[in-house]
Amino acid sequence: MMSLPRTQSLLLLLILALLGLGLVQPSYGQDRMYQRFLRQHVDSQQTGGSDSYCNLMMQRRKMTSHQCKRFNTFIHEDIWNIRSICSTASIQCKNGQMNCHEGVLKVTDCRETGSSRAPNCRYRATASTRRVFIACEGNPEVPVHFDR
Repeated sequence: MMSLPRTQSLLLLLILALLGLGLVQPSYGQDRMYQRFLRQHVDSQQTGGSDSYCNLMMQRRKMTSHQCKRFNTFIHEDIWNIRSICSTASIQCKNGQMNCHEGVLKVTDCRETGSSRAPNCRYRATASTRRVFIACEGNPEVPVHFDR
């Protein structure tokens, strides 16, 4: 049986560890943006590449509810590979901010055909491995926006 001081020490250590983990989590706003980034852009389980893939995923990920999102990119990589891009050198984003990072990833670009109406949006798919630009924020930095 453990002594009371030892139990208290272990409990204190556990509490401090949990607090420490809380200190390195993204803030609420950044976490919300990170979750949105994951919903809109990450599909590590599939390889994508077909029009039917884009049609299904854009609907599943709620980007066709009110209007057809004209263009979206799905990334087919492990989230840790995607997050590692945030540790590369910062470069300028399209909006002028300096929180973008670049890397090469497997992606499917989904472009709306222009002749469909929500919620039955139709897309053309283009699969490739290409250079991407991702905006990252937080401490630790996490991806929050697919720039291009």
